Amino acid sequence: MFEKIRELYINEYKKLLIIPILILLLSLAHLGYNYYKTGDFIEKDVSLKGGITASIYTDKDYGELEKDLSKKFNTGFLVRKLTEFGTERQNGFIIETSNVNEDDLKKTIEEKLDIKLTKENFSIESTGSSLSQSFYKQMLFAMALAFGFMSIVVFLIFRTFVPSFAVILSAFADIVETVALIDLIGVKLSTGAIAALLLLIGYSVDTDILLTTNVIKRKEGSIDDRIFKSIKTGMMMTLTAIAAVTIGYFISNSFLLKDIFLIILIGLLFDIFNTWITNTAILKAYILRKVEHEKIS
Repeated sequence: MFEKIRELYINEYKKLLIIPILILLLSLAHLGYNYYKTGDFIEKDVSLKGGITASIYTDKDYGELEKDLSKKFNTGFLVRKLTEFGTERQNGFIIETSNVNEDDLKKTIEEKLDIKLTKENFSIESTGSSLSQSFYKQMLFAMALAFGFMSIVVFLIFRTFVPSFAVILSAFADIVETVALIDLIGVKLSTGAIAALLLLIGYSVDTDILLTTNVIKRKEGSIDDRIFKSIKTGMMMTLTAIAAVTIGYFISNSFLLKDIFLIILIGLLFDIFNTWITNTAILKAYILRKVEHEKIS
């Protein structure tokens, strides 16, 4: 069975390339449609678009509160449970929304849950839209700057267009596909999410550089032998990181950490395809064409 998979991987690498290319095109199409429809590639949370965050500390079941609030105020709401550290026991919940008066929200919560909200069990934070938009633009600029410097370093290391382009394309695909998927599953873009995407740039590039270095700069063994040696080492690195962030996701009670772990996990799974199919196929085709050209010369 393994030999058949290996043979397919070696001989049909160009056909396998169709899979990650389709995923990338579908992801770009989804984000492009979002931008055309809403003006944003992905929905942002209150930290990046402005709004209010209310924390209510109670063990009462909030049930259909999210649905009821959305219907009453005719705007989007996000209600998330607060739990005690290391347990699933509820000690409150958080409400995030925009364009809602704080006093009206407080009064409605009291009516819906039949509870008296005081300074001891209720707090609310407001973020201005102009401040959030400014912060959002700065975060995007930082991300673009990080990606740009990464690209420059890759070109300086390999000094050849095709291998460098393959590394950058794989990292770009990881980011785009991750953003598209988290939007599909309902995760809003937050400051933590952008931090996770910045981390993902590093996670994406390390296996690509490992592969490219082994295939381009080392000469021992055949191309396929060097590729499979890289896969063995690279997959161990990726699977170790996947195991770590998966554990972190399930044991963490912090919404921010959960979002970060989830985004890194999704990005690492996409990176398996983009590194070991996309980057590998481009590199192999490049090397074989270079060898053929040298023979003719």
